[in-house]
Amino acid sequence: MARLGRSNNRLDSTVLVACAVLSLIALVLPTQVREPIASGLRRGILAPMLRLQQRAEESRRALTSHDAVVSQRDSVAWRAMGVESLQTENTRLRAILGLGARLKWGFIPAEALHGRGVRDEFGVTLSAGSLASVQKLSPVVAPEGLVGVVDNVDPSISHAMVWTHPDFRVSAMSEDASAFGIVQAHLATGPGRYLMEMRGVPFRTSIKMGTMIVSSGLGGVYPRGIPIGRVLSETKTPETWARTYLIRPAVFPADVYAVMILRPDRASAGVDNVWAVGTIADSSVRKIVVAGDSLARSAALAEATARQAAQDSVTRDSLRKAGVPEQSILSADTTTHVRRPVVRRDSTRPDTVHRDSVRRTPIRRDSAAIPRIP
Repeated sequence: MARLGRSNNRLDSTVLVACAVLSLIALVLPTQVREPIASGLRRGILAPMLRLQQRAEESRRALTSHDAVVSQRDSVAWRAMGVESLQTENTRLRAILGLGARLKWGFIPAEALHGRGVRDEFGVTLSAGSLASVQKLSPVVAPEGLVGVVDNVDPSISHAMVWTHPDFRVSAMSEDASAFGIVQAHLATGPGRYLMEMRGVPFRTSIKMGTMIVSSGLGGVYPRGIPIGRVLSETKTPETWARTYLIRPAVFPADVYAVMILRPDRASAGVDNVWAVGTIADSSVRKIVVAGDSLARSAALAEATARQAAQDSVTRDSLRKAGVPEQSILSADTTTHVRRPVVRRDSTRPDTVHRDSVRRTPIRRDSAAIPRIP
């Protein structure tokens, strides 16, 4: 190994001396001889080395740009996650602002603060207290419906019992006021613990699946018309004199972070049509459809009249060209029986809107009234 190292050192030294001698010779050579030699060296020896250096630079730039692209992608992903949460929050804030606009007066906006304890799933802390005119037994609502009721008030904060509490009760009825009962939390295990149940419905009364259940206004705590949830199914209970229905709640307290607290005077005045946005929208759509159908009927009638006039004009022109006397043409027009389009109006049911259809009957002409052309 020692001999091999010494031989390599001698070889390197020899190559170095040779390169130095060649350099000195190249410097003293005339230009006509030096340039061809330099060009050959650049093509033969320096070109591969330059290509290797170029590839090394490209690889270094690629690694640097890859890190920059990855960093930019991570930044965009992080911003996208933030934008989604901001959009959700903005949608929630718009909904709570819309509820305040419909209530108009008699409410106190508050932030719902959720705890992390075992008993905190049955209540929320509100960021408004007696200094903001909050009182006990004030209903707490959200844009979707009923959240709970205030059970404890301090000067700057208050506490609300949400509908998941075992002691929560609210007098309720179906949206059409055909059935009444008491709504409470469904005390079950598993996913069923996030449902509600409506008890005490008379056995002779049946509620259809999907019916909206609202507060009935009985009891003096909750005003009439606050959405509670929709009926999922009927459940069997030992009570044979009454029915019990499972209800999917309109509001899940864990998802609520902004609420409205109704003052006693607002609760006494009622909240009619505050949550009836769907009914108002359906009525508006119904009016628009009816107006569109009326325009369609008018357009169809005008089209049939214009077509009839065109056909009459063509018939008169053909008779004139055939040499029929004008008196005969006028008598034929007066004796021609034309059946106008018959418009049939379908009856409009209160729950659905049917489009009126236009029935066109063929136009008949009395062949005996038109003189024959010889």
